[in-house]
Amino acid sequence: MTYVLASSRPGYEIIAARLISETGERFICISNNEELTVKALKEIKPTYVFFPHWSYMIPEEIYKNFECVMFHMTDLPFGKGGSPLQNLIARGIYETQITAFRCEKGLDTGPIYCKRPLSLYGTAEEIYMRAADTIENMIKWIIANQPEPVPQQREGCHFPRRKPEESNIAELESLEKLYDYIRMLDAQGYPHAFLETKHFRLEFERASFKPDYIKADVIIRRK
Repeated sequence: MTYVLASSRPGYEIIAARLISETGERFICISNNEELTVKALKEIKPTYVFFPHWSYMIPEEIYKNFECVMFHMTDLPFGKGGSPLQNLIARGIYETQITAFRCEKGLDTGPIYCKRPLSLYGTAEEIYMRAADTIENMIKWIIANQPEPVPQQREGCHFPRRKPEESNIAELESLEKLYDYIRMLDAQGYPHAFLETKHFRLEFERASFKPDYIKADVIIRRK
């Protein structure tokens, strides 16, 4: 069997290599939108196209002609929409499910293959690494069991995609909330939690929570 692993996040080439070694199957990585075409997929003939972390819209002609499996960091149908990790932590939710579901026209509305638990403690980068390990195991389970996905049974709720200006921590009032904001944005490709003065922008990362204070690294840039 042949499978496609489509991810715009670094590191999934290593996961594909492990999957090849552990399953004996053929995995092909796609890392950008230009490579994800109907023509390319018809040549590959994948049993599944897995999308563990994909930043682009998937064309209808692809998900209608190939079995496309998406992964979302909420217990669907709860938390459809963008920025799931940040939206969960900002709401004080520290345990979630990763949901594997079939891609269809609606946003995160497709039938569900399986779910697995995920802790949301640690930095965003640490959580994404933990999620990648969980998704790898989910992929192996789906390949081995080829489950028929089950339709979502209720409407659920939607998360708005967070905007860069929402990383401003100026209005936060508690140390706990401040710590959560710094860590939930501490990942490659995300706008760090920040404060601004008249001339400078202060960006925070690698925070640790102490009994009555937070210790963190700060990057200071001229505006």
